[in-house]
Amino acid sequence: MKLKLLSLLLVPLLASCSDLVLPLDCSDIFTKDTSRPSGVYVIYPIGATSAVQVFCDMDSLQRKWTVFQRRMDGSVNFYRNWAEYKRGFGNAAGEFWLGLENLFHLTQRKSYELLVDMEDFEGNKAHARYSSFSIGPESDGYRLKVSGFTDGGAGDSLTYHSEQKFVTFDLPQGNCARSYQGAFWYKTCHYANPNGAYLWGAHSNFRAVGVDWFHWKGYEYSLKAISMKLSPVQ
Repeated sequence: MKLKLLSLLLVPLLASCSDLVLPLDCSDIFTKDTSRPSGVYVIYPIGATSAVQVFCDMDSLQRKWTVFQRRMDGSVNFYRNWAEYKRGFGNAAGEFWLGLENLFHLTQRKSYELLVDMEDFEGNKAHARYSSFSIGPESDGYRLKVSGFTDGGAGDSLTYHSEQKFVTFDLPQGNCARSYQGAFWYKTCHYANPNGAYLWGAHSNFRAVGVDWFHWKGYEYSLKAISMKLSPVQ
């Protein structure tokens, strides 16, 4: 009888403790309530004081994805300095950058895969998928580690950038960012420039400056939309 009474007391207590667990990412939000559709939600990548809005893609490839970068209409300026890329900017319902510090903490707490979705101005869509994605701490320039490419029609324009530090125009080593009007894990300089200037499709006067994914559209076509998103490795 005592054991039964104790179990009856513990059940609501355990349930209330579960309710207090803060979601780290969109997969946690869906696990808690599997009826949640794609949309904007609050996650806590660093802890209780780090609430941040993100767009959760609950549909792509039968997985639950936390979007950390999205371009879709040119409404947000992505030519920004280090402090802004560290902190994050934009609107989670539209064009958005989660922030390098948030992204670092996310990828330290779970193992993630990466999906890069993209679309051109003719309505064609493609993606690139990577089985492993993480970034290092600020002290190492938020260095990128990405591997395990699977082609979804876009080709691999990101593996080239693996092991590179993040670069913005205001850094001493910011030549690539200044030359190509963006911020990214540039090498010498890029096959992918998702944070470049929004140039509305085909262009010839600003080679490699646009929202580029070289292995799909080359350097003289700026994409209509691109998003980078994470899902925990299963």
